[in-house]
Amino acid sequence: MQPIRQTVPTMRDPAPSRTAYRLQRLWLTPVFRALMRVGLPTFVLVFSVGLYLSDEGRRQGITAAWAGTWAKVEKRPEFLVNMMAIDGASPPLAEAIRARLALQFPLSSFEIDMEALRAKIEDLDAVARADLRVRSGGVLQVMVTERIPVVIWRTTDELSLLDAEGRRVARVFGRTDRPDLPLIAGDGANDAVLEAMAILAAAEPIEKRLRGLVRMGDRRWDVVLDRDQRILLPELDPVRALERVIALDKAEKLLDRDVVAVDLRNAQRPVLRLSRNALGQLRVARGLVQTGASTP
Repeated sequence: MQPIRQTVPTMRDPAPSRTAYRLQRLWLTPVFRALMRVGLPTFVLVFSVGLYLSDEGRRQGITAAWAGTWAKVEKRPEFLVNMMAIDGASPPLAEAIRARLALQFPLSSFEIDMEALRAKIEDLDAVARADLRVRSGGVLQVMVTERIPVVIWRTTDELSLLDAEGRRVARVFGRTDRPDLPLIAGDGANDAVLEAMAILAAAEPIEKRLRGLVRMGDRRWDVVLDRDQRILLPELDPVRALERVIALDKAEKLLDRDVVAVDLRNAQRPVLRLSRNALGQLRVARGLVQTGASTP
C-alpha cells in the first residue's frame, strides 16, 4: 500500500497586488470618486442621447410630438381667453384701446404677450398706466388709469388737453369742446402747468373776466382778461403778485378802470398802462392839455 500523501496548503499573501493597491488608492481620491459616480454616468447618458438624436427622422418625430402635445394644451378650454374687459377708461378711450390692440378672440393665454399689450396701451396719450391680467372665465382684464385733463393748451397748430403733469391727453378741435377747462397758451406752457394751476386758483375772484394765461418767453405768465386787459406777472412768485392786484381791485376797483395792463414784472416798481382815452383824460385833469385839444 502506498502512503497517502498529505498536501500542505499554501499560505495566501494578504497583501494586495500592485494593481489592486493602486486602484484602491485611486478610489480614495475625491476627484476620481466623483468622476466615477457622476461624470461617467453623465457621459454615458449624454452620449446615448446624442447618438439617438443624431438621426434626423428621430429629431423630427420628437419635435412633431412635442408641438402636437403643446398645441393640445394651448387649446384647452381653461386656457382660452374669449373676451376683454376694460375698467377705468371713458367709452371713447375704451374704444381706442380695443382698436389699438385689435385682438381676435378666442386666444390662448399662452399666445398673449402682456408686456407688449401694456406698452401699446400706455402709448396712448390719454393713458397714464395700464395693468393687464387674465382672470377666471377667460376674460382679459385691462385696468386703466386715465389722464385727467386740467387745461387746454393753445399752440400755433392745435388745441390740446393737458393733465396736471403737462402730458398731452387728447386733441380738441375747438375751445367750445371743453368750455369747463381754462386756456393756456405760449411756448413752454406745457412745462409749467402746475404753476399755471396755482395762478388760476388765485385768480378765482376775477374768474368771470378771465380769458386765459399766456406763457411769455418760457419764463413768466400774462393773465389775460376781457376788454383786452392784461396782468403781467413776474417770473418769481407770480401768485403773490396776482393776489396783490386782486386785493387792490377789491379796494379801488382797479380793473374796472380804463387800464390796458398792470405790469408787475418789477416787484419794486409796478406800472399801470392806461388806454389812449384814459391817458388823454389824465393829461387834461393835470392841465397838461387844454380841454378840446387833440391828444398826441
